[in-house]
Amino acid sequence: MTRVTTRGVKGARFGSNRNNPFAARNSLWALFFLMGIVSMAWVPRIPEIKRSLQLSDGVFGLVLISSSVGAALGAQFAGRLIHRFGSRNVTAMAQFVMPSGLIIVSQAETMEALVLGLFILGAGYSSIDVAVNSQAIVVEKLLVRRYMSSFHGAWSAGAFATTAFGGLIANRLTPSENLFLVAVVAIALYLPSSFFLLDGEHDEHQGSTDGEPNRVPWRGKLVLPLWLMGAGSVGALIAEGSASDWGGILLEDHFSIEKGLSASAFAAFAFAMIISRFVGDRLYARFGMYETVTFLAIGSSVIWLASIMAAWSVSDQSSSIALLVIVIGFFVAGFGVGPVFPAFMLAAGTVPGIPSSVGIARVALLGIAGYFAGPTITGLISEATTLPIAMIYPIAMLALGGLMALSLKGMGNEGTNRESGGSGNA
Repeated sequence: MTRVTTRGVKGARFGSNRNNPFAARNSLWALFFLMGIVSMAWVPRIPEIKRSLQLSDGVFGLVLISSSVGAALGAQFAGRLIHRFGSRNVTAMAQFVMPSGLIIVSQAETMEALVLGLFILGAGYSSIDVAVNSQAIVVEKLLVRRYMSSFHGAWSAGAFATTAFGGLIANRLTPSENLFLVAVVAIALYLPSSFFLLDGEHDEHQGSTDGEPNRVPWRGKLVLPLWLMGAGSVGALIAEGSASDWGGILLEDHFSIEKGLSASAFAAFAFAMIISRFVGDRLYARFGMYETVTFLAIGSSVIWLASIMAAWSVSDQSSSIALLVIVIGFFVAGFGVGPVFPAFMLAAGTVPGIPSSVGIARVALLGIAGYFAGPTITGLISEATTLPIAMIYPIAMLALGGLMALSLKGMGNEGTNRESGGSGNA
């Protein structure tokens, strides 16, 4: 495909918005935003759902495995389907799957129904995630500008909006009504949002004319960078998943914070992710991906751990102070987590000799599986100890994500931004 310069794209006249990279960029912002809304809609209602089904921390953690299995299968198949049929076609199919899973979760009256809903939700989420990240790589090439972190910032904005909404209406709508409403609205909004994505002939992912494989081996020098990036993604997403799934339970069950306010921990986490992801492209450009990810991941993990331990020590004297300390810790953690996963996704799509959709699918398979499996492990540790102690696990995994940033050395402060003369979002 002919490389398009920024001047060439801006000066071009398009007969319509179909296959227009600017329109595709705007669609990606909308799609990432909707992904955040749907995937995180149940987070503020988790404590109520868990109590209504009378699940212990350990059993609830095992229930979350269904999301991990669905996500792993969805990511694995999505990469191959995208390479064959294009990212827009895969998005068009998967955009109905994720809300359908949320509808099942909303109506779940048994543990088995909840498991089924979470499985479908995970499969739909990972399929869309791989598709839109694959298209994002091409949009960056066409517009000669970094947008990846800001796309994930839109996801965080959606996650924050749906978490805040769930907390605000916790005393007005039941979890069933809340989640069903979000799912139906999301289905209606997905249709126009995906319409302007680049089709298979323009997104570098439909078929192959040069014999590129639609799958890569699991071993060998070629895929070693993907394993390192995958490990880094696992660390970041285990931290993110545990913050979302266990933050409310931590506040309600262990710090005696009332319903509604219990959503404040993840709301602070998500809000901080919004900030760090919308400035992430500039941080990559100025400091490099390796430096940005290493400093933020390791630094925030230390502060997050200190906040939970400090809140635990004062919770008997003042639940208000404990809440404030926890919220500060989750905010710092969210800011640190924010740019980590986008950096590994961007790097996975540029590994030499591997199609971008397949590279992203491999790293997403590992990372998203960690996103859903991590909270399960946190729950099992909590069952044996306490949840505040169990939170040490996702915090340590976030620090591991910072160490795996070695695979990003030399990236982020060169290439796209240098060519465009920019340093961030348009």
